[in-house]
Amino acid sequence: MISQKALFVSLIGLATVLALWLLRASRRDKGFKLPPQVPGIPVFGNTFQIPALQQGPWAKKLAEKYGEMFTCKFGGSTWVFLNSSRVVNDLLERRAAIYSSRPPFPMTQGIMSGDSRIVLMPYNERWRMLRKIMHQILSSRQQDIFKPFQDLESKNLCWDYLQTPSRWWSANARYANSVIMSVVFGRRSTLDDPDVVELFETLELFLENQQPGVNIVDAFPVLEKIPRVLQWWRPRGERVFHKTAKVYKREIAKMEEQMANGTQRECFGTDFLNTEEVKTMTEVQKLFVFGTLMEAGSDTSRVTLGQIIAGAATYPDWVIRARAQLDEVCGSNAERLPVWEDRERLNYISAVVKEGFRWRPNIAEIGAPTMLIKDDKYEDYHFPAGTIFTWNAWAIALSPEEYDRPEEFWPERFLDGNEENALKGHWAFGPGKLSPSRHETLAGE
Repeated sequence: MISQKALFVSLIGLATVLALWLLRASRRDKGFKLPPQVPGIPVFGNTFQIPALQQGPWAKKLAEKYGEMFTCKFGGSTWVFLNSSRVVNDLLERRAAIYSSRPPFPMTQGIMSGDSRIVLMPYNERWRMLRKIMHQILSSRQQDIFKPFQDLESKNLCWDYLQTPSRWWSANARYANSVIMSVVFGRRSTLDDPDVVELFETLELFLENQQPGVNIVDAFPVLEKIPRVLQWWRPRGERVFHKTAKVYKREIAKMEEQMANGTQRECFGTDFLNTEEVKTMTEVQKLFVFGTLMEAGSDTSRVTLGQIIAGAATYPDWVIRARAQLDEVCGSNAERLPVWEDRERLNYISAVVKEGFRWRPNIAEIGAPTMLIKDDKYEDYHFPAGTIFTWNAWAIALSPEEYDRPEEFWPERFLDGNEENALKGHWAFGPGKLSPSRHETLAGE
């Protein structure tokens, strides 16, 4: 317990550090030219303007007002929102080498993740090594291992729809959770499995804390330098870390026990634990490799299924065409269910899935932040190193400059010869570095 005097002195020091840091940050931006800035308040900028929910519509309105790019200040961080495919391609794709790092997140990456969450790692050798492992295990050849999981769960999903159609939302959640549990850990799951419930609770905690402005130390990373006794956010972050570590340790222990007795099904986890690279990792690093895959795949299928169902209810005409193609390939009245080998003949169904990704991109409504690692010029703008960029997924998806009839669920827009490329033609999963969610999408589309 510290004395009141010591606490007062520490708080004065904290205020001084923060003020000096903000002054330095403001001076750093001088001499640079950024896109139009959304008006905010002193110190906190636009932190209190961004909503906890419906961030996509919020950012879309700003894009309509400011054009292809605009700037926001979240605490001490400068964010540039990219609102067209043109600027996303120019910066995050063509200049990915300098635009693909990650900003510091002392809370969500440091405390909650032991500096080991791959999706938040800066672009460095360790990140490249982990990406290589995931790429090898989740490559197109290896995806054949995962197809039986997805086939089984798809049949189970159809059964759930038929048995209790009013619980379609729960059926989608069970399907999505069980697919990713099967791919990562080699075991199916149910919605009432307490271990799985706890695991997904930790994912929700992480996602909630990843929103801009939720954690003051992520908004003002300089605060991590103050004495630990004054870091009032740390105990909460450590509780999340210990809970997350506990649930992944438990799942890995189950898997290792079954591997030892020969009953474990092949999955990502078994392949990963048999790599040479795993021997060089700490226990925490191993845990968050599993966590990355769970986070990448947990919501992707559930959200996309919900989008497609909403699209069918709102714009039912396309359902007739989809049904006709299924009848043609699989026999009328579902004589059989489609299999992977039918995919080339089900181009309209593939277009439906892509439209599900595009229509209302709820997986990353305002994208995901990446950080510029050196000063750069683009057209009339001059960006300082440390600027954070994100693709404004919602604004791009619903822009008439990008798509005809953007508000409609209209799969025909993707009948362009690229139906089998699940990622082409939309930004639902982002540009730049190939993310684990992209692998999961390619495995499950």
